[in-house]
Parts: sequence; C-alpha cells; structure tokens
Amino acid sequence: MSKQQIYTAPHGTNVAYNRLPGRGPGVVFMGGFMSDKEGTKALALEAMCEREGRAFVRFDYQGHGQSSGQFKDGTIGLWAKDAIAVIDALTQGPQILVGSSMGGWVAMLAAKARAARIKGLVGIAAAPDFTVRMWNTDFDDATRAEVVANGFMQRPCDYGGDPYIITRALIEDGYRNRVIAGPLNLDMPVRLIQGTEDPDVPWQTTQLIADKLTGDDVEIILVPGGDHRLSRDIDLKRLVRVVGGLLDTVGGQD
Repeated sequence: MSKQQIYTAPHGTNVAYNRLPGRGPGVVFMGGFMSDKEGTKALALEAMCEREGRAFVRFDYQGHGQSSGQFKDGTIGLWAKDAIAVIDALTQGPQILVGSSMGGWVAMLAAKARAARIKGLVGIAAAPDFTVRMWNTDFDDATRAEVVANGFMQRPCDYGGDPYIITRALIEDGYRNRVIAGPLNLDMPVRLIQGTEDPDVPWQTTQLIADKLTGDDVEIILVPGGDHRLSRDIDLKRLVRVVGGLLDTVGGQD
C-alpha cells in the first residue's frame, strides 16, 4: 500500500494523496461528495494497479479527508482545481480518470481541462450537475429561500456521519460548471457504471450523460438492484474489470 503525502497546490490547497509509481497509462481516482481517498473503491483500484505495476493516485479534495480547509468553503470549481493540480504535479503521461458520484463530475471537468493527457474516463454513479438538479427539483421553495437567506442549509446524510452542508456558493458555482447542459466534448473512451436502485442518482442520468458525450466509444454498465455506493465485493470486482478493460483499450504505453 502507498504512503500518504501532502502536496501544496498552486491555488493553496494542501492536498493529501497516496501515489504508486508504475507504468502508464496511470489511474487517478476521484471520490465523491464528503467522501475521501480511503474508500473501498479507491483501495480496490490501488491494489489492482499495485499488482500490475501501474501508476496510481488517490487524493482528498479541499475540506475532505486529510486535506486542508473546511468542507463548507468548497465548490465544484475548487475541487476541480484540486484534481487538475494533482494531474499536473503528481502524474506523468497518459491517464485514466475514475470518478465516483460527484467525482464523476470533477473527472469530466478535469478531462476537458487536460484533454491531451486524459485517455479515458470511468464514472461510478456519476453525478454531473447534481447541484442544478438539487436546486431545481429536490429543493422546495422553503429550502431555496433558506439557502438564499442564510447562505447554506443542512441535509441529513443517509450514510451516517455529519450532515451535508449545501451552500449558496456551491449551488451558484455548480451552475457555472455544468457539463451536461450541452454537448460534452470528451473525445476518449468513457465507461459509465450505474445501479438501477440508486437513491441519489437516477439511473436515467447515465443515459443523459451518454447522449451528451460527443465521443463514439461510450458504454453504459447498468447494475440491476445496485445502490449508489456500488461497493459490494461484486461491485468492486466489476469496477476493477471495467477499469482494466479500459486500460487495455487505450494501450499499455509507458
């Protein structure tokens, strides 16, 4: 297993990360909203890359896990800056991005920003533009008024731990960073893994993402009965298989 280190990004985040050296293409894992780099999906991919002698990085966004800052001060744009800084400073050559939930959105932004180096993307219950859906569909008028008046609101976390803090800045920044409001210009292979019983991201979102992608190598992997986390043993084996297959597709160049 890799050892945690700290990288100070140009925009100021002290990013906690774990990195394996190895051959390319490398794999970069991007976690979800209020998640961290110690999750089972990140560790399963690290174990795969270690077995294969392949480069791998997992990291925490600002306000997540062991990185600096407060969660409430974070936005999609800032977390994307963290991801891009990690790609720039901590990886070499071609990369595959793997994003879970919100990490799928961040991965799409990072792939657009570093298109020359990103050779493939895997989304796990990918949730691009989820703050837009949250504002327009999930929130009632009273909740929207609360966010406007107070600058934030709290939502219970279905997975335990601290409640979600949804800030006005997060909502407004999310709108500015939408990726599926129009064509999603990613000219690379994309794999989208999605559970049909996901309570947080409707499975139809995956079809919408696929429809917006401009590339011609897009696959949807629907998991009957699958939840949002997709972290059962069978889910982790599927993830490793999908990422491994994508690595074979894009080539094993150093």
